[in-house]
Amino acid sequence: MFHRRPIAPDGQPIGLLGGSFDPAHGGHAHISRIALNRLRLNRIWWLVSPGNPLKLNTPAPLERRMDAAHAVLDGTARIIPTDIERVLDTVYTVDTIHALKRRYPRARFIWLMGADNLVQFNRWHKWEEIMHALPIAVMARPGEQVRAGLSVAARRFAAFRVPAHEAAALPYREPPCWTMLTHPTSRLSSTSIRAKGGWQ
Repeated sequence: MFHRRPIAPDGQPIGLLGGSFDPAHGGHAHISRIALNRLRLNRIWWLVSPGNPLKLNTPAPLERRMDAAHAVLDGTARIIPTDIERVLDTVYTVDTIHALKRRYPRARFIWLMGADNLVQFNRWHKWEEIMHALPIAVMARPGEQVRAGLSVAARRFAAFRVPAHEAAALPYREPPCWTMLTHPTSRLSSTSIRAKGGWQ
């Protein structure tokens, strides 16, 4: 079952969690539920990407990854896996964001990423444009908080960092604005699952 055109209620905050989800796992669900609560989001879309320009290896077929995402969530209504990037025909995050803002002009999108992604965010295509396009919430990842706080992106946009206790207001602020949340973390990762042969 695909969610190519998810619904975005007017004016409601929606988190966007992008990635290969190769495979989706409980760690993705864990940070999504924390984001729903801490940021007071209406829902979260998992943007299951056709491919990742920063990864050399080709991921599993998109249909299989979508099925796995639905299985992990087990009907969780407010977290929605979607293959909308395939419909939008976008490769880079910056293009996906602009396309979604055009398609859903009344939605209040906020980009979600793990602290490990903030560490190398400056390698993303037009990453500074992404910072200016949407509010960003950085979710804790095991052992990555210090490196994330010292990253190129964190230092360059230090003046626009919002305290974690004000995170719920983030979707209503004008970008650039971002926060980094601390919370219990999961050591699950797609890489480790593949390495252990749990995704073949």
